[in-house]
Amino acid sequence: MATIALLFGVGALAGMLNVLAGGGSMLTVPVLIFAGLDPTVANGTNRIAIVLQNLTAVGRYRQSGLTDARLSLRLALWTLPGSVLGAWYGASISDAALRLVLVGVLILSTLTLFLPQRLFDTGGWTRGRWLIYPAMLGIGFYGGFIQIGVGFLFLAALRSLLGTDLVRANVHKVFVVLIYMLPALLVFWWLGKVDWRLGLAVGSGTILGAWVATHLALQGGARWIKVAVAVAALGMAAKLFSTGI
Repeated sequence: MATIALLFGVGALAGMLNVLAGGGSMLTVPVLIFAGLDPTVANGTNRIAIVLQNLTAVGRYRQSGLTDARLSLRLALWTLPGSVLGAWYGASISDAALRLVLVGVLILSTLTLFLPQRLFDTGGWTRGRWLIYPAMLGIGFYGGFIQIGVGFLFLAALRSLLGTDLVRANVHKVFVVLIYMLPALLVFWWLGKVDWRLGLAVGSGTILGAWVATHLALQGGARWIKVAVAVAALGMAAKLFSTGI
């Protein structure tokens, strides 16, 4: 019971992080490992929380009038082949290798939290708009494989290749992630890499955290959240490195 409560709490924090700053999976995947799951199972189980959270976000954005369903669906379709292949690879990789990958991804994702936003804002260079489709294919593979930090890749691609503003880029992101995450979750489940009980505990927390974050307007909240997730993620990376590599 204590484990379920811990996962729910971390899920709630992750949901807030994903709304305020991004990077929630930097917490949920390691904490699932510390709850006793093998790294590959934790990676697969985390997909439950991602599906539930993005389902909630898509529902809220539909009420905002900012959606462009045709473009979102077109982008999502390009991510699907990559997502399935990435999920298959993520479920098949050895636990030791995935643990090493997680350490590197946690450290790099933490660093990206503190990069200036202008590095992700390329001024809407749109001469190569067609490049968005192979970019979606690659992002789909990465998201299917490990997902952590994928939001930064989405925003960079949509801003630079389509000239999309940040609000609409995020609208596209949550829809595309929801679509490609469904087959990725099925692949992990089919290969026996999903713990539904722990995944639903985390997922319930992320829904609550996302809902709370959208109703909060705390000044400087995102900045402090970034600091908190950076400290936690680096600590988890150190723990993973010291115990399993």
